[in-house]
Amino acid sequence: MKYVDEYRNQKDAEQLLRAIHRRATRRWTIMEVCGGQTHGLLRYGIDEALADVVELIHGPGCPVCVTPAEQIDRAIELAERPDVLLTTFGDMLRVPGSRRSLATARSTGARVRAVYSPLDALMLAEREPDLQIIFFAVGFETTTPATALAVQQAARRGLHNFSLLTAHVRVLPAMEAILRSPDNRVQAFLAAGHVCTVTGQEAYEVPCRRHQVPIVVTGFEPIDLLRGILACVDQLESGRCEVESRYRRCAHREGNPQARRIIEEVFEPCDQPWRGFGMMPQGGLRLREMWREFDATSRFTETASICEVDDRCRSGDVLSGRIRPMQCPAFGKECTPDSPLGAPMVSGEGACAAYFQFHPTIQNAAVDSPGRKT
Repeated sequence: MKYVDEYRNQKDAEQLLRAIHRRATRRWTIMEVCGGQTHGLLRYGIDEALADVVELIHGPGCPVCVTPAEQIDRAIELAERPDVLLTTFGDMLRVPGSRRSLATARSTGARVRAVYSPLDALMLAEREPDLQIIFFAVGFETTTPATALAVQQAARRGLHNFSLLTAHVRVLPAMEAILRSPDNRVQAFLAAGHVCTVTGQEAYEVPCRRHQVPIVVTGFEPIDLLRGILACVDQLESGRCEVESRYRRCAHREGNPQARRIIEEVFEPCDQPWRGFGMMPQGGLRLREMWREFDATSRFTETASICEVDDRCRSGDVLSGRIRPMQCPAFGKECTPDSPLGAPMVSGEGACAAYFQFHPTIQNAAVDSPGRKT
């Protein structure tokens, strides 16, 4: 891919590592919000290289991981209806609900299909007029504009067999919840660059001032991450608290006004349960009243289900940065990518999956575990 090699340059990375070590006079605690950043930090060994001056803790930046089990149960219930084809992104298929995943339900007859975008689901609705096509919409603000566009297109085309099961979530309320927690240890944030390409960074200025915490927008390649960490350390060492960007090639201060506008036209913020967090005030999005006819929960009668939580899984503590994945007793034993107890082990952005795949200590300890792939 063009324009990637320069952000993986080893000499530049080594210079940035030395600069961080020189600048830090103590060990600082920084949380990266995005699961993609977690994978980058583990894949390139940045967490280990900075362990003596920076403690990197992992946040809830994986929308698949925070989708509650009861929402997956609801998706399965809809997919088992004879008149429904449920579509969603591929990384949702193996995430466990309270008893089973969408992939397991599909193996026993439920109609579930992976798609690349909500517009693919819209095309299915055009081709299959006798089926109700439901798109299980999951993601942060990065994927929300495409979902909003699909709803608008469905209305224009008169596709009344298209609807959404919405599980879109918002990043900023989660950051606020972590900062308000009595056991919060976060001293600075690496903000998710791809989210900021849509939302911009102005909204981060409020929590930055309120909680006196530096927030640095950064990307996902090793140079991006190291520049972001250096900026955090520099602010912490100098006693500053600002919102700044180290991802200017993609994320601009104002974000994407057109994408923000289409989100605001179709969705409105709402309280929403997050897996591992409970009810997150203003942490989700729901369809506005004028688009409510495309809401699957309004269109279909549901049977209430009891959601049983597997107490062996400590994904809530992992997602909030309270523990690292290997501190969960089930990690690499009862819980592996082939047999996950929780979403962070199976999602492509999950912290547990990153540790299982990349962390050297875990690789050595888990090499003989069932399901281990090297």
